[in-house]
Amino acid sequence: MSPRVKLAVVVVAVLLLATGSLGYVLHSAHRGPQQAAADGSFTLEGPGFYFRDTATGRIARLPLGAPRGARTGGGPVCERFYAAGDTVVCLRRDPGVPPRAYAVILDRRLHEVRRIAVPGIPNRARVSASGRMLSWTVFAVGDSYATTAFSTRTSILDLRTGYLIKSMEEIPLTLGGTRYHAPDVNYWGVTFARDDNRFYATVSTKGRTYLVEGNMADWSAKSLRENAECPSLSPDNTRIAFKKKVSDDPAAPWRLYVLDLTTLGEHPLAERHSVDDQAAWLDDRTVAYALPGRAGRASDVWTVPADGSGAPELAAEGASSPVVVR
Repeated sequence: MSPRVKLAVVVVAVLLLATGSLGYVLHSAHRGPQQAAADGSFTLEGPGFYFRDTATGRIARLPLGAPRGARTGGGPVCERFYAAGDTVVCLRRDPGVPPRAYAVILDRRLHEVRRIAVPGIPNRARVSASGRMLSWTVFAVGDSYATTAFSTRTSILDLRTGYLIKSMEEIPLTLGGTRYHAPDVNYWGVTFARDDNRFYATVSTKGRTYLVEGNMADWSAKSLRENAECPSLSPDNTRIAFKKKVSDDPAAPWRLYVLDLTTLGEHPLAERHSVDDQAAWLDDRTVAYALPGRAGRASDVWTVPADGSGAPELAAEGASSPVVVR
């Protein structure tokens, strides 16, 4: 084949690839808003048990006290979801080249209020009880807390003032009573108190994790205890559900515990499977969480009593990101 013919073949191939890529981008851009939109009849204005349907990626609803088969769909597409007060946070990735991730803030009618680009893979999301304070965590590198090769970025948004903290990593941190600095500090799994000022989160450094208590007013954080991840504050603000590392087995490293914030005493919950999730309190007595699903389902949502008694109960098949809206 002559040099001219080779050059022509290369040019044609490049043009075909470019045309195909452009067509994919345009098709993805066209699909994105449709996938993100909620059914107009679906809102979060009524009380119910809400969660992400893993088969469709959309938010679904189950009336409180209704059987599992009574669920209805039609909510927005989210990879992680949470709601409280009049605020909904939906973390999602839109297709494209490259794909983009967003924290989409919605009201309870699921009208978009604000959209913020996030630099990573959506992972955790929380809203304070009033709906004012929001937080989300994304994986910047890697895709699992079970490995050491990951980096997170956690953001906090004050919806009332509009002030956005893009990364918590620069918050003044005190570990064991001493001001602490290290380049490997990572935060994830924020949970807010009712006063919209105090919050709790996980911090990791030097291969260890800590539960920290933070203060928005003076922008500081201090450690409360070691070996605690993905905290979730109870509605009465007296206890924290968290996952504790109990094994070096990478396939089953954690177990759910509850910590009393007054005594700092802890007890395990009846769920004995390893839970890699930020649990959600459905009320002051019940904790919900996702586990790998059965029969080919990506995940299922289970509930368990918060006092350590009882046994786990299946709440929603093919589900994740549980929350009760009252």
